[in-house]
Amino acid sequence: MIDPKTYKPPQSKTVANPKSSPVATMPGPVPSQDRIRERAYELYETRGRTHGQDEQDWLRAEQEIIRRKR
Repeated sequence: MIDPKTYKPPQSKTVANPKSSPVATMPGPVPSQDRIRERAYELYETRGRTHGQDEQDWLRAEQEIIRRKR
């Protein structure tokens, strides 16, 4: 079972950009980790609390929240 209070999000990936700084992160609004954690847990519960898809839940929650902010 995923505990939303102790869940650690997947590490963000960085992309090298030779034209500016050596490392750049993805642009755009950054939602709060607390809100993402809550939504990821909601997705987990919706799926019947099945294990093994925590990263997919986190990424989906993040995308949903980013889309709502635009």
